[in-house]
Amino acid sequence: MSEAGQKSGWLVQKAEAALKRGFTHAYEKVRVDPQEFLLHLQAAHGMPIRTYDGVFTVALEDLDRIAEDTVKASVKLATLEGAGLGIGGMLTIVPDLGILSAITIRMIQKLSLLYGFQFNTENEVAELWVAAASAAGVDISRELLEREVVQRFVPKVIARIAQQASADVVEKWAGRLIPILSSVIGGTLNYYFIKTWGERAAKHFREKHMQQRARLLPSESVPMLES
Repeated sequence: MSEAGQKSGWLVQKAEAALKRGFTHAYEKVRVDPQEFLLHLQAAHGMPIRTYDGVFTVALEDLDRIAEDTVKASVKLATLEGAGLGIGGMLTIVPDLGILSAITIRMIQKLSLLYGFQFNTENEVAELWVAAASAAGVDISRELLEREVVQRFVPKVIARIAQQASADVVEKWAGRLIPILSSVIGGTLNYYFIKTWGERAAKHFREKHMQQRARLLPSESVPMLES
């Protein structure tokens, strides 16, 4: 293997390990408090609901607007973080990915709650990681049989997400080897990373929301999301 190939392989391994640690830590430690987020929806967005069941009676365009705002806020945070740590070039890729993982998971949790899906039970936690995999563009159909056993399901899904994302990260973040440009590149790449994942996750939860809404409000005509 060439020296360039060895370096690339080494970076992929480092990125994969960093993402795996980051998502695992986020899963265990970084959790959006559902009650606090409900209060946020009431105070900041004027949503007239007392529980998350109430979101199924809120106008769909209002939910979509809040989802867009939620993704934008996460994108802004990730962009600033990437620009700051990007100054260090590839030396800061590991801590950067750890923080990026936390931002990503918190964003997905907020989108889940916004569209009416909590993550209190093991099945709900499994659903959250199905959404994360969908946002990462990872096919986890073979792992779905184990979703009832969260202790086995979640680590496998995290490993698959980290494996997929690490290759993309190294390929796209190669420019961080250039110190002068690394800050701009770090911020830009974090921007697209979070924006892409956020849009995919929002689409996943919106589709689930429409299915649930149709069951709860059968007389209501809910427009499908264009692909």
